[in-house]
Amino acid sequence: MSREFSVFTKPWRMPLPELAGLVAGLGFTAVELPVRPGYPVHPDNVRTALAEAANILGAHGVRIGSVAGPTDDATIAACAAAGVPLIRICVGVPQGRNYLEHEADTRRFLAALAPRLGEAGVRLGIQNHCGRDFGSAAAVRRLIEDLDPRQVGAVWDPAHCALAGEPPDLAADILWSHLCLINLKNAVWRRSNEPDAEAAEYRQHWTSGREGLCSWRRVAEEARRRGYAGPVCLTAEYSGPEPVERLVAQDLAFARGLLD
Repeated sequence: MSREFSVFTKPWRMPLPELAGLVAGLGFTAVELPVRPGYPVHPDNVRTALAEAANILGAHGVRIGSVAGPTDDATIAACAAAGVPLIRICVGVPQGRNYLEHEADTRRFLAALAPRLGEAGVRLGIQNHCGRDFGSAAAVRRLIEDLDPRQVGAVWDPAHCALAGEPPDLAADILWSHLCLINLKNAVWRRSNEPDAEAAEYRQHWTSGREGLCSWRRVAEEARRRGYAGPVCLTAEYSGPEPVERLVAQDLAFARGLLD
């Protein structure tokens, strides 16, 4: 059985039948669906719309492998009813908030949420993310290490690890016990102000899988070495002007060559 590759459908705000045809045509067998305002499935209609989306996508041979959305009771129940196994979130640190205090509060929140997830048979996946978020594998590990990985797992995003200077082998060591999904994208740092500025400033530039700071080859080697058979999600995030569809199709071929 071949590995499941999904795509995060955030770039496309089109009706679900069109989205299903697009995703299937690109070669994906699963999606991560945003449950967010402005998308076909959103927090106000999730109780009914998620199951409808699963049927529409399923008719094209595409499964909803995960959603990116809230952790409220309505979304958890909708995922359980529609057979969606995973809700992915990132955890931000509000401006002015002490990191360690926020970490402690988040740990308490997750511990209280875990039994509800377990009852529903839905898992929460915490992803590392750069910026004012829990940005490294080590940071995510501290949030979830005491929780049952069947209820709260880790979504490893090695591109964000690379931006934080965390190598793939160490990140895999840290998250392996709770790993439930690997996100694949890639980035480089680019200067964002003028050369004659007093001090240089940089921003992330999201690029193709072959071009960024993160070695997808090293990520694949770690996944194979440890026997990871779980899903891989391509997040379809690119900063340049090239069409998303062309770039993500190329990245899918590259990822399949490395992982399969």
